[in-house]
Amino acid sequence: MKGVSLRWRLIAGGMLAILAALAVSWLAMTWLFERHIVRRETAELTRVGQAVVAGLRLGSDGAPTVEARLADPRLMKAAGGLYWQVTTPAGSQRSVSLWDQALAASSVDGDDWHARLADGPFDGRILLVERSVRPDRDGPPVLVQAASDAKALNEARGAFGRDLALFLAGLWVVLSAAAALQVTLGLLPLARVREDLSRLRKSPAARMSADHPREIAPLAEAINALAEAREGDVARARRRAGDLAHSLKTPLAALSAQSRRAREAGAAEAADGLDAAIAAVAAALEAELARARAAAARESASTAKPARVAERLVAVLERTTEGERLMFDVEIPETLEVPASEDTVTEMLGALIENAARFARRQVRISGQAGLLVVEDDGPGMDEGRAEAALARGARLDEAGPGHGLGLAIVRDLAEASGAALRMDRSDLGGLRASIRWGEASPL
Repeated sequence: MKGVSLRWRLIAGGMLAILAALAVSWLAMTWLFERHIVRRETAELTRVGQAVVAGLRLGSDGAPTVEARLADPRLMKAAGGLYWQVTTPAGSQRSVSLWDQALAASSVDGDDWHARLADGPFDGRILLVERSVRPDRDGPPVLVQAASDAKALNEARGAFGRDLALFLAGLWVVLSAAAALQVTLGLLPLARVREDLSRLRKSPAARMSADHPREIAPLAEAINALAEAREGDVARARRRAGDLAHSLKTPLAALSAQSRRAREAGAAEAADGLDAAIAAVAAALEAELARARAAAARESASTAKPARVAERLVAVLERTTEGERLMFDVEIPETLEVPASEDTVTEMLGALIENAARFARRQVRISGQAGLLVVEDDGPGMDEGRAEAALARGARLDEAGPGHGLGLAIVRDLAEASGAALRMDRSDLGGLRASIRWGEASPL
């Protein structure tokens, strides 16, 4: 049952258990009712037999005569459903209701009435009560029998079973609804667990609340301990990565100085190889730092106002050689907020605006709306179909200088870490249009 919710499993299990219990109850109650009506009918037939015994007389030839008058109209109608019969070795006498039929004789010992189901007259089953009596101490034994049709008993049992089944079906619906309500109320604490986990996933500083039932409290404590351990491991790993990257910058600067000296000494080929190796190591360091920043962005639950960030970045770029010849249009509402930290937004917009300024002819436009930031330029642009490949390689197709493709790759990583996607296509200005949209699963 993988994929089925725990709630529906519990509800379905409860409904099946209730149904099984009610089915057993139906069988037991039907059997008890049958026993009750059989005992009641047996008692009634015993009274009929006792009345017959009270009016029993034996003739001089031993033939029985019953002088009792029984008022039940069923005894006066052929196949009326109620019968009596008295039998001796010299003959027998029976009720009018037996007409031309007779009750099967049997040998009965003892002084008690005996009840049994037997084949009766008119091709039916009967409930038979019988006893052997001696009206005269020295006379022959007399078999006294009283019987009624079992058909009436079966009809009563069937009617009771149908009515009981309808009642138990309604009761099953009510109890199933009660079980569903009980399961729903019982699982409400798990909804609070889900909310706590969602908050913990968004922020490494969040923890499971202590307001949980006793059965869930150990789970919450274990999750909190795991979250604290994870936060500590991530913080230590980030510090180690940053320390390593920064510690290597000084040796790289020394190697760059050695490369310049080698070039000045005429070893241009060796200097070129050394510069290529230094650039590769620097790119790897920058990538590691970008991963650390992306991890921080993934764990941050803050928001930022990109309008303020964009204006600050533009103010810096306008003072550069490339930026002073361009016109920057910032069209971001002051109230707009995006679900990322201000440092993350600065990293992403900074790389995109710098990239646009590098290739723009006259204009760079930065715009935004709910869940979307866009940076456009009027440069040579690129084919929309090759945007994904460009991001995967970490290079823009019309890029003229080194290092900038890594910047776009960092933007992509930061966007994905903050729950957004980076798109690259053609702008209506003619150049590249880079957009960061929150709420998309992956960049196009």
